[in-house]
Parts: sequence; structure tokens; C-alpha cells
Amino acid sequence: MSIEYRSIQKISGPLIFVEGVSGVGYYELVEIRDSEGNLRKGRVLEINRNIAVVEVFEGTTGLSITSATVKFLGRPLTIPLSTEMLGRVFNGIGEPIDGGPLPIAEEYRDVNGLPINPYSRDYPTKFIQTGVSAIDGMNTLVRGQKLPIFSGSGLPHNLLATQIARQATIVGEEEGFAVIFVAMGIKHDEAAFFKRSFEESGVLKNSALFLNLADDPPVERLVTPRCALTLAEYLAFEQDMHILVILTDMTNYAEALREISAAREEVPSRKGYPGYMYSDLASIYERAGRIKGRKGSITQMPVLTMPNDDITHPIPDLTGYITEGQIVLDRDLHRRGIYPPINVLPSLSRLMKDGIGKGKTREDHGPVASQLYSAYARAQELRMLSTIIGEEGLSERDKLYLKFGEMFEKRFVNQGVNENRSLETTLNIAWELLSIFPDSELTRIPDRIIKLYKRA
Repeated sequence: MSIEYRSIQKISGPLIFVEGVSGVGYYELVEIRDSEGNLRKGRVLEINRNIAVVEVFEGTTGLSITSATVKFLGRPLTIPLSTEMLGRVFNGIGEPIDGGPLPIAEEYRDVNGLPINPYSRDYPTKFIQTGVSAIDGMNTLVRGQKLPIFSGSGLPHNLLATQIARQATIVGEEEGFAVIFVAMGIKHDEAAFFKRSFEESGVLKNSALFLNLADDPPVERLVTPRCALTLAEYLAFEQDMHILVILTDMTNYAEALREISAAREEVPSRKGYPGYMYSDLASIYERAGRIKGRKGSITQMPVLTMPNDDITHPIPDLTGYITEGQIVLDRDLHRRGIYPPINVLPSLSRLMKDGIGKGKTREDHGPVASQLYSAYARAQELRMLSTIIGEEGLSERDKLYLKFGEMFEKRFVNQGVNENRSLETTLNIAWELLSIFPDSELTRIPDRIIKLYKRA
């Protein structure tokens, strides 16, 4: 039987400290009743001797040390799961906010999930088409991968995230594919944009949205990705579906983590973030993957805004250690009107080589991507050189690379917000661009491939 405690020692930000407790577990679900009888939910964050630190999902505003009561429920936070959750919009703790009824639960699960046994993990080898050339052609997303988008304040990462959510598909297996879109710490107009974008494009019926607003308590922000990933695990590993989880913005998540850490008076690490931020982020990112013997998969695309565009900041730095590559958005490309402003040179998909090629995408995919990287890198070097010696000081061969650089950004990287390119279209554009070079310059493509695909 649950005991109600009236022994709140202090309230600090979103945390309450309850003394005299016993038999309480880590992450145990808690009910807090205020002086007017209203209930709030929380969970145990820390146990220290006979004091329990509880984070309150709805915030502590209006709670009184003398009149509030706390009840420990003896179980972790769970959410009801069902295939009916596709096509619905939820708040940060999995409650419907679209005016519809509660989904009929087929199962309840702990939001913290269970780690996948490393021995049971299956290696990602299947291609997911996003319809974005700079990703599909040169930084290919593979089923079961974690591929973050590194952005900056004011860059169109939300626009790109919704475009990927609308367009992403597994060619030939469209029926078993769904998107879970998670937004954390967003403004009301951004939430309205996400909902409208999904509804108008018709993809909402095959998606689930979890929206945590900027004015929601930071504690809820820490639970939001875990609720969404619990649904993803259920759909992937119980219903044999392929799930793409898009998480935006992980920087807001990390800021909430720092805020809670400061309220707990913990010793800060780099830039004030808690020392355990690496393991906390890993507990989210590592919930992606494939399991041997199971048909389904979970693929993640976290989006994060780099403070001051600093890729060495703790959030992108730690994310890069855990994930398998990154898509980097570039402010200079954005200023020049290129959308999406993906800078392919610092971008990387570490699993790309395992998801492309003959029998998976196309036999020329790998060599073409390698040649595009090589030629564009040369074009960027020559741009810097031309600012010093002038373009007239360059050779005809160098001018050809400069021309390629301009064409590459305007024809290959640049595309419409609603333009969904097939991989075939992406590779055909690549060959059009490479056809300006003589065969002798295409050193990364075998002669046999050049003869088959290069246009005269």
C-alpha cells in the first residue's frame, strides 16, 4: 500500500526534496497533491539516505512545503502503447493533445526502455531514401543508423527535418515504414507549423508527433524523447515496422538537463553541463538499431543547434562520439540562398559504404559520391586561392573546377522545400555535373562505370 508523505524538506526549481522516505526506487513514479487537491506527476531522480529528490513534470509553481503531499507509486513511469498512436499528436509525456480520445492500450512499457544486448544487434545495411540529394547521394542514411543534423540558430533545420519526415521512405517497403517526430522546447508557432506540415502533406496518418513546448517544465523535456522511443521500440520490435525517429532540438534537451543539474547543486562539467551528459545522451541515441531475428528497425536523426556555430561545443562534440556521422548545415550557403544549406565536406555518414552499391542502390553510387567530394573540395581550395591571386591567375583546368563548385551548389545541393528527388534523379544530376570534366579527371571512378553512365 502506498504511503503519503507530508515531509517535503525544500523546493528547488522543478525539484522537491522529501525526507523520511524508505523503500523507494530510482525513477519511481510519484503523485504530488497540492493544497487544492490537484494532482501532479513526478519521478524519483535521486535517493540519498532517507531523502528522495523528485522531479515534478508539471513544475512546482504553487506547491507549498507545509500542505503538499507526496505518494510514491512503486512503479516507473510507463506509457500506453498501440498502433493507434500513429496519426496522433501527443504532449511530452505521451498524452493526446489533438482532441482525440486516449488510444486503446495494447501494452504498457517503462519509458526508460531496455538496452539492446550488443551481441543481439544486427549491422545496418539497408538504404533509407530521404529525397534530399546531399544526404542520399553523399551522406546516405542507413536503416538502424544514428545520423544527427548539426545546425545553428536561424538556419532552416526545422524545415529540413519536416521535409525529411514527409519524404523519407524505404523503396519497395513503404507499407511497413513510419515516422515518429519529436520536438523539444519549441515555440507555439513552431508546434503549429509542424502539425500543419504533417496534416497538409497527408503523412500524419503514418506518423506520431510528440511536442514539448518551450513553456512546458524542463523536467518534461527529459522524458519526451524517451516516451517517443518507447513507442518506436514497440512498433519496430513487436509490430515489425521500420521507424525513423527525428529528434529536434537536442540542444534544448541538454539545456533542460543542465537546469535540473543546477537545481540539484551538482558539480558542473564543461560549460556548466553535468558530467554525466555523455551517458545520458547515449541512453537516448543507443536506442536506435536493429535486432537479429527481428524484422523491424529504429533509425534516428537527432537535430541540434550548435551554440555560436561551435562544432566543438559539448553537445555536438559528445553527440559526434556516440552517433555514426553528422550532416552539417552551413551559414554561408544559407546566406547565398542555397536550401538545404548542407556543407558536404564536414558532413559524414560512417555507415554509408555498407548501405549502397550494386543490389542496394546503384553500382555507381560509391564512386560518384567519392568523385563529387574530391571535385568539390578542389573547388573550395581554388575559391580561397582566387581571392588572393584573382581568378585570372588560375589555369583553364582550375577554372573548370570553380565552375563545377558553383554548379554543384546550385544544381545538386540546392533543391525545393517540397522537391522529393529519387536516388536515380540524384545520381543523374551528379553525372550531369561530372560530365564537364574530361575522363582523365574522374580518377575515383572506374573506366567501366564511366563508359556506362557518363553523358557525352
